[in-house]
Amino acid sequence: MSDAQTPDLRAYAREMHDAGLCLLPIKADGSKAPDVRSWTPYKAQRSTPTEHDQWFDGNRPRGIAVVYGAVSGNIEMIEFEGHAVADGLLDEVTEIMEASGLGEEWASLLNGWTTESPSGGRHFRSRTEGAAVAANTKLASRLAREDEYTAEERQRVAQKPNTKIVRAQIETRGEGGYGLVEPSCGTVHASGRPYLRLAGGPANIPTFDADTLSAIHAVCRMVDTLPREEKGKTAPRPRRELPAGSIRPGEDFENKVDWTQIIGDEFDPVTTRGNTTYWRRKGKTKGISATTGHAADRDRLYVFSTATTFEAEVPYDKFAAYTHLTQGGTATEHFKRAAAELRGQGYGSEPPRQRLRSVPQQAGHFTDGSSALDPASVPDEQEAHEDTPDLRLVTSKPELDITNEAEAIEGLLAIMHADQLPDLYKRSNGPCWVYEDDQGSPLVKQLGTDNLRAYLGDNVTTYQVVRDPFTEGTKEVRELFMPKTCATILGRKDWPLQPLRGIVTSPVVRPDGSLVQAPGYDRGTGLYMHPRVPLRRLQPQVSEESVERAKYIVLKQMLADFPFVDASDRAQYLGALFSPIVRPYVPGPTPLVVITGTSQASGKTLLKDVFGRLYGLGETPWAENDAELRKAITAKLWDCGDPVIAMDNLPNGHIIKSPILSSLVTSATWSDRLLGSTSSVSMPNDRLWILTGNNLRTGGDNGRRTLWVRLDPDCPNPDQRDNFTVGDLRIWLAENASTIVAALVTMIRGWLADGAKTVNTRMGDYSQWASVIAGIMAYLKVPGWLANRGEASTVLDDEAQEWAAFLTDWHQKIGAEPVTTKALLGLKDSVPQLHNGDLPSGKQLGHWLKARQGRYFEDLKVVLVYDSHRKQNTWRVERHVDKDTGRAER
Repeated sequence: MSDAQTPDLRAYAREMHDAGLCLLPIKADGSKAPDVRSWTPYKAQRSTPTEHDQWFDGNRPRGIAVVYGAVSGNIEMIEFEGHAVADGLLDEVTEIMEASGLGEEWASLLNGWTTESPSGGRHFRSRTEGAAVAANTKLASRLAREDEYTAEERQRVAQKPNTKIVRAQIETRGEGGYGLVEPSCGTVHASGRPYLRLAGGPANIPTFDADTLSAIHAVCRMVDTLPREEKGKTAPRPRRELPAGSIRPGEDFENKVDWTQIIGDEFDPVTTRGNTTYWRRKGKTKGISATTGHAADRDRLYVFSTATTFEAEVPYDKFAAYTHLTQGGTATEHFKRAAAELRGQGYGSEPPRQRLRSVPQQAGHFTDGSSALDPASVPDEQEAHEDTPDLRLVTSKPELDITNEAEAIEGLLAIMHADQLPDLYKRSNGPCWVYEDDQGSPLVKQLGTDNLRAYLGDNVTTYQVVRDPFTEGTKEVRELFMPKTCATILGRKDWPLQPLRGIVTSPVVRPDGSLVQAPGYDRGTGLYMHPRVPLRRLQPQVSEESVERAKYIVLKQMLADFPFVDASDRAQYLGALFSPIVRPYVPGPTPLVVITGTSQASGKTLLKDVFGRLYGLGETPWAENDAELRKAITAKLWDCGDPVIAMDNLPNGHIIKSPILSSLVTSATWSDRLLGSTSSVSMPNDRLWILTGNNLRTGGDNGRRTLWVRLDPDCPNPDQRDNFTVGDLRIWLAENASTIVAALVTMIRGWLADGAKTVNTRMGDYSQWASVIAGIMAYLKVPGWLANRGEASTVLDDEAQEWAAFLTDWHQKIGAEPVTTKALLGLKDSVPQLHNGDLPSGKQLGHWLKARQGRYFEDLKVVLVYDSHRKQNTWRVERHVDKDTGRAER
């Protein structure tokens, strides 16, 4: 009935419209293109009878098409191409559908609205219920046969012989797609043949739920014969050749076991057609979930369902499927474990391999790794190092096959992640280790290529597997990591190692107020404790008696005979002693500690040495210029692990006036370029910096960033003093250093137990630190903390003192009237001078005044007054006025 030469398209349009379908007119030029300006609107809005009357009025030849998807009531079309029908694919799919329990649904689809295309294909329609229709999808394809090639395809293959020509066999038309329907005929199709209705019509479209339609799609996909590119994780991997007669466990397993033994707990076999077996996952009553034996080159499992443990549409050979089910994945380590299990079950042959001879285990202490480069060096396993801290030890050396460089790197990173490498940490620039110098001081060594290679030689048993020409098997040969491999590891941006954030040499307070007491690495803070002295066992609870005893030991014994100028100097030294313990608790920088005396032998070096005895002390000479000073600071921060760094015995009467020091003691992080390197590094500035010398003074910004500790023995020959409370302090310290550290920790523990109360103290960048120390001093009832700060900043700061005298003379002789710099140069006795003692020029004095305008020197400040009449700057001095009384301070 559809083969008429002049079909009534309007009647068919009416039938389809009444069934809820959206229609399109099609050009009669063989292009199958819509005969409208744009058909995009009809993807969302159904065409109307008025439009149908215009399109299909019979005045011009046209075809008719249905727009599929939501606009036509959730209709989808499954199309079997003509060559697929000729290949028997429709019969094969029908057989599988019936075997899978979908026979009734498939029959309703075949007997619903069925159309034959001019090429002999079949179009079947269905309506989806409860879900949206998917877009156009290819379900099955095959490679084209040479006799099917078009002229254009033959040319492509001639130019590129490896070109694959693909023929789609089964596909859908869904959301956003359209398809021609009967009675389109004549020149509408390039062949000139018509579309024919074979069964049913728009009113006979069956309705399926989303799961049923998905199962139908899955069966259609199973007849796909297009070769698939296998994913690396389940594809066969290149393997080393085994000696004759040898077989791997996975290969042996593949030859001996059938699929039911492997996937029988997951799937049930449904039917077998040729070499292909169709499987349904357990718990389902209809549909097909997987196939085996479908690929021509190798028997593999293809799972089409997404509701199983296998990844959908990924080929698995028998060994890969077994590995996935038993090991939980198909990564390299999973295959290795699976192969080992199968070997234990008797699969495979045991390849001859000469194992690596036993490598002596290194002693528990840390070495620099150099012994790895000396094959004659065998450490003594019985060697003991009782004086070293309780380091993070590894009970046995991990073994690593480094035959393949990429796998060797992955294996080493896994060893790092498993925390199997002793005393290896990371900081911003890469892996590092902690070790002792000859004096027992902790140092941090940043690893270079040679260091890492030597370290791994000491701490990892690395070997390569090579062919053994004598046994025709393999043997393990001891080899170190190649330098280029070490460089690759060091070139990473991160490493699975514990971060090293600093070294402490005594118990310290964590940010949460708890105490780090155990030697070695503290995971909570990233700090490494390397005690300078043996740690005394601390009582679980701190008492008032123990705190008083601790105060007596520190203040009445150790510090009893030092000639502090006043109580403030003693309190400030005690605050400096507390700093290494509370530094992790208080973020941010600490001020520069300057210990100065009026003469030699006043005790300043001894006070500095107390830090060295208790905590360890890094020392560096005082540099006369800022460039050398910066290098010295960077070198100490980079590798020195001591928490206190000192520059001892500055020149007598030296004025400390360095912008480098100002930057150092106000920055939590120090950045600089390493000597001999082009790379810059950033390091935490977590040290206490100490300067010592006689009659030291400050200038510039250093004055307000300094904590002064002043000594004055007030006698002609201070080195002849005797009858000290503890006798020779150095000898006493050597015997009692552990007691002193315990006493300092006890005082801080008492403060923490009392609520860790702080006393608000303003000290610029150091206010938080100063407030914490002030709270400790208040708890201990130690007077004088920062009490002489104002006096010290004036008396010990040359610049402040010089300018205070100048402004006072200016105010007394000139008054508050604005004057020029020329007039001020008349105050020859008080004007600040150049370094050579000459008076500055008017221009130089003007620059100095600009740099200090608004700053108070005692109670006077400089004020700029611009003379608009003369077009020049003038200056006046102004006294501070109390806001409450309105009176000038005197």
